Amino acid sequence: MKKKISITVNKLILRKVDSLIDRLFIRNRSQAIEVVLKETLDKRKTAVILLGGPEELIQVGKIYTPFFKIDNTPIIEKAVIKLREENFKKILIIARKKIIDMAFSLLQNGSQYGINIIYIEEKDSSGTADSLRLARKELSSSFLVVYGDIIFDKINLNELWDHHSRSGPISTLTLTTFRNPSIKGEVFLEGDKITGFDQKPKKFSSYLVFSPIFICEPELLIYHGHSLEKDIFPIIAEKRLLNGYVSRQAETHIHVKNGRFHRV
Repeated sequence: MKKKISITVNKLILRKVDSLIDRLFIRNRSQAIEVVLKETLDKRKTAVILLGGPEELIQVGKIYTPFFKIDNTPIIEKAVIKLREENFKKILIIARKKIIDMAFSLLQNGSQYGINIIYIEEKDSSGTADSLRLARKELSSSFLVVYGDIIFDKINLNELWDHHSRSGPISTLTLTTFRNPSIKGEVFLEGDKITGFDQKPKKFSSYLVFSPIFICEPELLIYHGHSLEKDIFPIIAEKRLLNGYVSRQAETHIHVKNGRFHRV
C-alpha cells in the first residue's frame, strides 16, 4: 500500500536522487526516493529471537534446545549467522537468565558476527506476546521474530520482509503446508490476507499452517492478550490486518519429547 506525501528536499540531495533515475529500473523521482529510503532502513533491520518460558521445558540433561548442535553448530548460533547473512544488524534475544548467560558466553555482544546483540531477561511470562512486549523499547519500526527452537536456513527472509513492506499489514506470517495442523496453527487465507487463525485445532480443514517466522509492526504490541497465537493473531486476522507469505521451504523444529531432542 502506497501513500502520497509532500516533502521538502535540499537541491543538492535532490540532484543526487535524480541521478539514480535510469528509466528502466528506477523510472521517476518518487521511485528513486523510495529505493534510497528502503536501502537505508534495511541496513537497520531488527530481529527478535524469542526464547521465553521456563528453562526446564527446553532441557535434556545439561543441554538446552538453543544450544543443541546441528552440524557441530548450536541452533542459536545458526540463527544469528542466518540473520546476519540477510542483513539483520540488531538482534534481540529474549529468554530466562540461565539461557541468556549461556547465550552470552557463546555469542558475546555479536561483534564477531558484525552485529549488535541485546539480551532481554524474562522473569515471568504467560505466553509469547508477554515475552515479546519486554522488548517494546527497542522496537520502534518493522521487526522480524523467529522462535529459538527452529532451524530456518532455507527461508528467504528478505523476500518475506519485502512482501510485508509492500502490503503494509500489522504482521505478516510465514506459512507452509503441514500434514498435521493440530500441532501447529491452522490458517485460512484469501489472497495474501489471513482471515482466520486457529492455534492447534482439534479438527482442521486446511493443511496451511503458521511457521514461527514473521514480520511485525510495533502496533502489534498494543493488542491485549498473553499469547500471539491464541489471543492476538486471531483478533488481527478478523480485522484483516494479518497477512500471509506462503513459502515452499519449511523450518525445522527441535523440541523435547520423552527426555530427548526431536526434529519436526
